[in-house]
Amino acid sequence: MATAPRPRPRTTTRDPEELARRLTAWLAGRLPGAGAVDVRVPASNGLSSETLLFDIEHPQPPCRACALRLAADPAAYTVFPVYDLPRQYRTMRLVADRTDVPVPRVLWLEEDPGPLGAPFFVMERVEGRVPPDVMPYTYEGSWLHAASGAERERLETASVGLLARLHDQVPVKEAGFLASPGDGSPLRSHVEAQRAYYAWVVDGLSRSPLIEAAFDRLDTLWPRDEGETVISWGDARIGNVIYDGFEPVAVLDWEMAALAPREVDLGWMIYLHRFFQDLTESFGQRGLPGFLSRDRVEARYAELTGHPPRDMDFHILYAALRHAVVMLRVAYRQVHFGEADVPADPDTLILHHDSLRAMVRGGYRE
Repeated sequence: MATAPRPRPRTTTRDPEELARRLTAWLAGRLPGAGAVDVRVPASNGLSSETLLFDIEHPQPPCRACALRLAADPAAYTVFPVYDLPRQYRTMRLVADRTDVPVPRVLWLEEDPGPLGAPFFVMERVEGRVPPDVMPYTYEGSWLHAASGAERERLETASVGLLARLHDQVPVKEAGFLASPGDGSPLRSHVEAQRAYYAWVVDGLSRSPLIEAAFDRLDTLWPRDEGETVISWGDARIGNVIYDGFEPVAVLDWEMAALAPREVDLGWMIYLHRFFQDLTESFGQRGLPGFLSRDRVEARYAELTGHPPRDMDFHILYAALRHAVVMLRVAYRQVHFGEADVPADPDTLILHHDSLRAMVRGGYRE
């Protein structure tokens, strides 16, 4: 039986008019003669940051159509303990300089929280369309659902190609700033960082037996050979890509970038699509069966890189576990704002708790 979704959580506590006024003042210091900006808020407001869209009126603007990534309001029960915008800015610069993966051109980084209340950076705005999260692109009525099978295959192939090019082209020695803390291997350090994040999420709140069982299950599935370390996009999913038609023109949301094995991104891309597909099927729709399936993604990636993905049971479980920790934080955020109550079983706050439990038990249907 389908579970009724909780109300969509609020994503901003900021006043759009005040933001526009303060942004105009900040721009005047960098572009003398710039007029008032028309800030569209919300534009794409997530729970870890806000994206503002605006145009610059100036004789020689660095970009006429711009986007600004603003760290979430610290008073708004943030999803992550730290939102490191300089790190994200540096990652995008590195990817732009060392690969042909399309990323928006970044223009300014402002680390002082004074002008807008939190650090931010400005980038060139890229036009196109994004597979939606709400309602998910797997639902009837989305542009991707309405596309032909050949068009979706074209998008799938190009999207897996983004990972192949990112992993193959960025020199890891230039990305040391993305290493997770700790003395273990990159994969061990990555997982330990997730354990620390989970501990932060549940500090003073009900713990999740399911998430803790999933961490235990990871230990039993741990790869004997963890594989090559690459720069990992982190939030590797098609909902973070702008497409022109069915071709990627901008890769967004680099806040989860890290050093990790190739399969960390592959597991995330496969599972995050499966999450939407499972949700769609639970509401009686067919969704997009076969699209971004594990076998297709693995085969395409191997063809493009010469690297057949390994230990994917581990990496898909790890993706579902990481997603569960984020979702638990989002649920506790809703509780904080009076939008939800804590149930007797805190595991039910995780929307995909049934599929995660099946993975832990080894019975998940792919």
